[in-house]
Amino acid sequence: MKVAVAGCCHGALDKMYETLELLQRRHNVRPDLLLCCGDFQAVRNEADLRCMAVPAKYRHMQTFHRYYSGEKKAPVLTIFIGGNHEASNHLQELPYGGWVAPNIYYLGYAGVVRFRGVRIGGISGIFKSHDYRKGHFECPPYNQQTIRSAYHVRNIEVFKLKQLKRPMDIFMSHDWPRSIYHYGNKKQLLKMKSFFRQEVESNTLGSPAASELLQHLKPTYWFSAHLHVKFAAFMQHQATSKEELPKATKFLALDKCLPHRDFLQIIDIEHDPNASDSLEYDAEWIAVLKATNSLINVTQSSWNMPENNGLHAKWDYSATEEAIKEVLEELNHNLKIPCNFTLTAACYDPSKPQKHMEPVHTINPQTTEFCAQFGLTDINDRIQQAKEEGSVRGEYEEEEEEEEMDSAGSAEEPSEYNTDNSGLSSINPDEIMLDEEGGDEDLSTCSVDPSPDHPPDFSASFSDIRIMPDSMVVSSDDAMDSNNEELEKSGASKQTEEKSLNERPLKRIGCNENGNSGMKKIKRRNQAIYAAEDEDKTE
Repeated sequence: MKVAVAGCCHGALDKMYETLELLQRRHNVRPDLLLCCGDFQAVRNEADLRCMAVPAKYRHMQTFHRYYSGEKKAPVLTIFIGGNHEASNHLQELPYGGWVAPNIYYLGYAGVVRFRGVRIGGISGIFKSHDYRKGHFECPPYNQQTIRSAYHVRNIEVFKLKQLKRPMDIFMSHDWPRSIYHYGNKKQLLKMKSFFRQEVESNTLGSPAASELLQHLKPTYWFSAHLHVKFAAFMQHQATSKEELPKATKFLALDKCLPHRDFLQIIDIEHDPNASDSLEYDAEWIAVLKATNSLINVTQSSWNMPENNGLHAKWDYSATEEAIKEVLEELNHNLKIPCNFTLTAACYDPSKPQKHMEPVHTINPQTTEFCAQFGLTDINDRIQQAKEEGSVRGEYEEEEEEEEMDSAGSAEEPSEYNTDNSGLSSINPDEIMLDEEGGDEDLSTCSVDPSPDHPPDFSASFSDIRIMPDSMVVSSDDAMDSNNEELEKSGASKQTEEKSLNERPLKRIGCNENGNSGMKKIKRRNQAIYAAEDEDKTE
């Protein structure tokens, strides 16, 4: 089947779907599925805008509310993960995943589903070491700290995903797995994004948690976004035993949805022609959720997941065949995810703006139904109970100084990842400063304008194969990168259908793009990124 993969959506759903429609008209290519790798921005109303970690000048309603209200319906099944610029209050309603609108499905903090026999997993958010070992304690209304920490990856989600044993076809993360750049055309990457050089050479670019999942899951495909650049890589995994066949992962990161940018790719994925056309639960993942339910933490306290170190009575929470069979029996072997989307908030009405609408902590009926069906804990219900009992450390209304002390971590309990790397503190930071000044681009003004000068290319080209040890020691020698350009070109010839299409990647077209005229005076440490293209200022 044909799968469309998109980078950062930034709320431009109309533009995304219009581009797919253009693709069908011009090339008779209709994707069966759309995957979005974060910064989806499922904003329903003004209150949701206030829960998005961006400066006020970037808080545009965009077009998702039309799909939420039912005014429009997604023309293709859309599955997405969360990034670091989201309506966190909305996504928080669905910690285990669910429908944010008809035909648009969110995978949750972490999740695995199936479509036409293809197994699709993902993890939402970005990695920050000082929040990694905390529970999901945040709830709206957020303050200056929790509006950010709400989208930080937690160790419990990584732990759950590491319990999976069955093969993974597709996996999505917002930020890149650390070290993946050593498996692709690193020289070309640094040519396009020169301000990544320090992090690439010090091997601190990307998420170590995602890298850990990459080595464990070994999916056939891994898709990411976040860094606003297209990059392909091919990672050959080392076999863990003589009996195991070697596996390889095709990695692809895409740009954000803007004119003349590589934000969309069409890829042919093998599927089961006899499988259901409906989105389905994954039985092994449900069994893992049930097994790890007792590990749920809704406090700011830092803690480590169970491991085989003599301190835990149990450390293996993987699903047994019996547990998977029980899940199938509970569902009467009907794994279809119910289409039980429910409105849980007022929808934006341009004729009746409500600029002072306050966000509220909501229990979503989808989550209530899911937890009741499988005997799981509703995280949001637990948070509300903890608030009422006054047992959550920080009390949610404590002074910011106390929360800042918590976010710094504990010297007695250091994180298993001792460097906070995905923030890229010196270049391309993962969070826009809320006091940022300057006239950056308005992401709501771009439109699709078909142009014969920019024909799309839907071939998935991946770079050369490299086998590196688990330590992924970084070499300063980039000579190997010179071979990648020809290999990327040759990768396109592997798909017979794709050969007949044009050679340029599909990009949104129709808006002017002006280069940055010079270095701005800015407060934050990251000045290098402002020498790059104008769009990248929004991160």
